[in-house]
Amino acid sequence: MAVEVELKARLDDFKPVKERLSTIGSYHRMYQKADSYWIRPQTAGPTLRVRQERGENADGTAYESVMVTFKAKEIINGIEVNDEREFSVSDIALFEDLLYCLGMNKVKCKEKNGWAWIVAADAAAQGESAKQPFVLAEISLVTGLGWFLELEILLDEARREEIAECRERLLALLARLEVSEDTIESRPYTVMLGG
Repeated sequence: MAVEVELKARLDDFKPVKERLSTIGSYHRMYQKADSYWIRPQTAGPTLRVRQERGENADGTAYESVMVTFKAKEIINGIEVNDEREFSVSDIALFEDLLYCLGMNKVKCKEKNGWAWIVAADAAAQGESAKQPFVLAEISLVTGLGWFLELEILLDEARREEIAECRERLLALLARLEVSEDTIESRPYTVMLGG
């Protein structure tokens, strides 16, 4: 199980942010993500996400995957913190048939296209700071919602002080990218998409 600490911010103009990310981060890949969300009717249980992703890595190789994710979400000081469990499947049609057989319904779909960068922890950091995990930074066009910057740190486990430290790192990177904290969106995409 991993703990994901992330924020997302609306972008009026993605181009300057993309240019800044290209100077401070290492280009990772271009992606297309198609997500479907599944629930069991009349239950308050977790939502299951099935993501089909394809794209091109920085080295020019194509990739494609289907990942299934379920998570417990929590918002702490405007930053999303998720206990995330994830696994891959080789046959999406067969897996979706299984979900229907288990009484689940597909309730929402979301598509996003964009680019990803890896932003390393400060290279000049010493001691514990040098062991910090990288930040995954993505600029996405979310169908029906517009452009967003997503910054994410993935931890093996997290204590409150680690989450607070990650929050500060994400906000510092947001400032370095010259994106205002006022543009942070704490609502999940699925809520913003409505329906």
